[in-house]
Amino acid sequence: MLKLYNTLTRKKEVFRPIKKKSIGLYTCGPTVYDTAHIGNLRTYIFEDVLRRSLEFLGYEVRQVMNITDIEDKVIKKAISEKKTLQEVTKSYIKEFFDDIASLNIEPAHTYPLATNHIKEMIQLIRKLMDKGFAYQGRDGSVYFDISKYKKYGRLIGLKNIKVRDGVRISLDEYDKKEAQDFVLWKAKKKGEPSWKSPWGTGRPGWHIECSVMSMKYLGETIDIHTGGVDNIFPHHENEIAQSESVTGKKFVNYWIHGEHLIVGGEKMSKSLKNFYTLRDIENKGFMPVAFRYLVLGAHYKSKLNFTWRSIEGADNAVWNLWRELGRLKFVGQKESIKTKVNKVKEYKARFKEAIEDDLNISEGLAILRRIITDKDISPEDRRDLCFEMDRVFGLNLKNADKLYKTPLHIKTLVSGREIIRHNQQFVKADTLRNKVKSLGYDIEDTSYGPFVWPNRNRKSHPKT
Repeated sequence: MLKLYNTLTRKKEVFRPIKKKSIGLYTCGPTVYDTAHIGNLRTYIFEDVLRRSLEFLGYEVRQVMNITDIEDKVIKKAISEKKTLQEVTKSYIKEFFDDIASLNIEPAHTYPLATNHIKEMIQLIRKLMDKGFAYQGRDGSVYFDISKYKKYGRLIGLKNIKVRDGVRISLDEYDKKEAQDFVLWKAKKKGEPSWKSPWGTGRPGWHIECSVMSMKYLGETIDIHTGGVDNIFPHHENEIAQSESVTGKKFVNYWIHGEHLIVGGEKMSKSLKNFYTLRDIENKGFMPVAFRYLVLGAHYKSKLNFTWRSIEGADNAVWNLWRELGRLKFVGQKESIKTKVNKVKEYKARFKEAIEDDLNISEGLAILRRIITDKDISPEDRRDLCFEMDRVFGLNLKNADKLYKTPLHIKTLVSGREIIRHNQQFVKADTLRNKVKSLGYDIEDTSYGPFVWPNRNRKSHPKT
């Protein structure tokens, strides 16, 4: 039975979908004003693992991930670079999709752009005004009246909010201590992009965007809404207020949030200028999937400290997993080993139990490592178990089979070396071993014969 930690109730709950086996999943996506840093990418990996886990458990998931292409930071970038919104966002949207592909993140079913939903945003704001939850200020902007929504602050745990007369928040991001009426529609400012509305020319506030897009594609009540912990307030708090005030229904049943990636004791962020991108990791010679492995090793609700030593360890761990799976293929071709009765079922049950325990992926990885070395299971069954579990991990474990395929010229050298070894010409055999190594492959002599595997010389095998 799947249990997930719900930020709204502050406890781990049994997951009960609205429909028996069909789930609506809304995952907060990128604000495309700059390259995503790996702290952002940690959140997207967590959201991907959640979706993979749900699908592994037999649910049919419809995932929607928004792309915020109109927001304070995007506009600031456009003005400073004297570009249009599209000119600013186009390249960063492409980078985002390149990054998630490199990290084996499954694409969402829908990626709505905020600027393609302005009409729906205006309609929702009009409904809020008609119901008395919103008003137009003297500055021409439209604000949500938090005093009218009695549950405001429940997600973040705010109580007894003192609403100060005439004090409003027009920024997209602010601290919970500054909680006041927040902006739904911003009156036009010089140099900013704008659209016509019943309240004059302007643009939407950030929070209204996700309310509109989530309800349009997933309905008025959503099974699961995710994001990073920094989205809890004000963004998700305000989404709840807007959405439930319009529909009179519960907006989201399960709020699930991923913790920060930290570096040097502080959260990674562009404002602190302490961030790295996926390209920084690749430029150091590490595989993108190594960052995914690093993220999987920590629970999504725990802070994760990023260091170059930790990414190096993750990189080696992924490579070793591939190598061990390649070795199992090699051994399986040389001997027949029978699997003990119920062993496979036991491992499957333990893995399912780990996943259902609020996505205990680190325990799942520990189970994977135990399977690889369990000689009570045939090499073929061990590999099959690992590949099945990789539906959740997304580590591209089947890449082991690609790496296992040795080019003909390497096979020829290895075969020649075997003949020389059997003739006890060990100096010549070592020379051939070094020759093979210089061409990007290592030879491990085993009781079954030579096991050949690519070494870590990046120039010698395809980038993974």
